[in-house]
Parts: sequence; C-alpha cells; structure tokens
Amino acid sequence: QVHLVESGGSAVQAGGSLRLACAASRRVFNGYNMGWFRQAPGKEREFVAAISWSGDSTDYVDSVKGRFTISRDNAKNTVNLQMNSLKPEDTAVYYCAAGRGWPPVTADYWGQGTQVTVSS
Repeated sequence: QVHLVESGGSAVQAGGSLRLACAASRRVFNGYNMGWFRQAPGKEREFVAAISWSGDSTDYVDSVKGRFTISRDNAKNTVNLQMNSLKPEDTAVYYCAAGRGWPPVTADYWGQGTQVTVSS
C-alpha cells in the first residue's frame, strides 16, 4: 500500500522557491517523526530535514539551514518542505519518510519521490 505521496517537485531557476508536500495515511503519520531526504544522480541519499511527531523539534542539514523550512499538520496528515533560495546543488529526487527514531534516518516508510531541478 502507498503510505506516503510526495508532490510539488518541479524545474526552477536558481534563487527560486518550491514547496514540497507529503500526504500520509493516518496509520503511519500519527506518532511518527517525519523527514525529507534527497538523492542526486550518482550520489548517496542524504538527510535534508526532519520534524518530530509533535512538531516541537526540527533538524536540518547544514547546507539548507536558513533556506528550507519543514512543517507538519497532524490534523491533515501532511508534512511540507518550503525551499527558498534554491541552488543548482539542490537538484535531486526528494523523498518523504516516516520513522520512530530521531532524526528518522532509519525510516519505516518512504514515498516514491518528487524531482526537483534547479538550473543556473
């Protein structure tokens, strides 16, 4: 079954913004820490951002701090990633993930991914 579905990926110019969304089923959203990861061609998957189940804690990889913001709405079973001041090095497939750990680097569920392409 599909538990996480990402959307919002697109092709933008450097300096632009995108807002990624992840729609989750209730069974994998409630009580789970949520995160965003990305994988560029020929690169390993890397952690981008995470938010705790209650929304009280967030974490970001250094390269996106000050530019990306993760948020969640538990009533709507959604998690979002607002990405501003995009750079070509942000180009990757972005994945939504859910897990019990903090940060949820060992995730129990993964989405199919959404492509983000930033051109200079």
